[in-house]
Amino acid sequence: MNNPLPWFIGLRYVRSRQEEGFFSLVSIFSFAAMTLGVAALIIVLSVMNGFDREIKQRILNVVPHISLTYGSGDNEPAADLAAIAALPEVVAASTYVDGQGMLSARGLLQGVSVQGLDPGTAGPQAVLRNHMLAGSLDALVPGGYGVVIGSSLARSLDVITGDEVLLTLPQMTLTPVGVFPRVKRLQVVGIYQVGAQVDSGIAMVHIADAQKLYRLGTRVNGIRVSVADPFAIAGVQGELAARFAGRGEVSTWQQAMKTLFAAIKMEKTVVGLLLTVIIAVAGFNIVASLVLMVANKRKDIAVLRAMGASSGTITGIFTVQGGVAGLAGVALGVAGGCLIAWQLGEIVSGIEGLLGMTIFDPEVYFISQLPSDLRWPDVALIATVGVVISFLATLYPAWRAGQVSPAEVLRYEH
Repeated sequence: MNNPLPWFIGLRYVRSRQEEGFFSLVSIFSFAAMTLGVAALIIVLSVMNGFDREIKQRILNVVPHISLTYGSGDNEPAADLAAIAALPEVVAASTYVDGQGMLSARGLLQGVSVQGLDPGTAGPQAVLRNHMLAGSLDALVPGGYGVVIGSSLARSLDVITGDEVLLTLPQMTLTPVGVFPRVKRLQVVGIYQVGAQVDSGIAMVHIADAQKLYRLGTRVNGIRVSVADPFAIAGVQGELAARFAGRGEVSTWQQAMKTLFAAIKMEKTVVGLLLTVIIAVAGFNIVASLVLMVANKRKDIAVLRAMGASSGTITGIFTVQGGVAGLAGVALGVAGGCLIAWQLGEIVSGIEGLLGMTIFDPEVYFISQLPSDLRWPDVALIATVGVVISFLATLYPAWRAGQVSPAEVLRYEH
């Protein structure tokens, strides 16, 4: 738009205070709706990003970053541990045994993944020490048949440390009186809480006890690997996959929790699309305000056209007017949304202190503060959507303004 006239008149219409009553009210509503829509979308997506980050960090306290699962052939865990530990990205590596079972107590049942580990080695189990509610990982000793379970699992079975649970294994024992499943009585020696689904599905025993329970002898199921950056593991995964090709399968924590993260991503997408409707409503408000403005400015349009203004110039005037209102709403929404999302935890804490109540009970939500993770790609996408909707909203009313015939309007003016 090289002609400065549309900018001059369009901005003059925006600043004009002569339009009172219903016309100015609609314009205010369109501006406010755009601001609130953009801000709400930024805040909500930041909260969902915060929960996503929180869940991943909590899961990484229990789930190994990379797992090497041996095949059916012979394996050499000692040599493999040394080779894996020599990689620069690897922080720790330890052998493990993994199996399925059913825990029961007081008539309550819960299926679990039984993991055999050595509490004295480094790895995710070392980080888990900071999340113990009761007992200790060090209570897992060979031959003691102790078990460490999550807080959700403990509540499901109604047990505490010191109680006994019955582990039913997916193996059969042949006796003179028939075939029975193998069972073993375990003592709860620790309860952990990381605030994720692993609290209800993973039970940990000493690796020596797990080898006896699953009749592995001295063999293990694989090696658990911890790396410096669990969010950038493609290189290490590729190197391990190439080194152990044909001997075992290499998988990552992202693959193990693929279903959970896919559900979180889908939820974020759906919520984002639903909240985008608010911005679309703001766009319709811009359309309504411009249509009313065009109807109210028909005489001015006719005079401008009679003075030589082209249809494109008139279209540009109302495009500028509607676009400035939309862009101002987007700008204010981005600024306000980013500021609130950045300080959301402190804002919620302040509200809790003011009201004297706890909005997020740690016993229920596993968090003491509302997480928020402001990501600039999301902000850029939201701002772009707002700008595009604001521009599209001006097209039809501005085009209608450009089609006003000065002869038809001035004919009935006295």
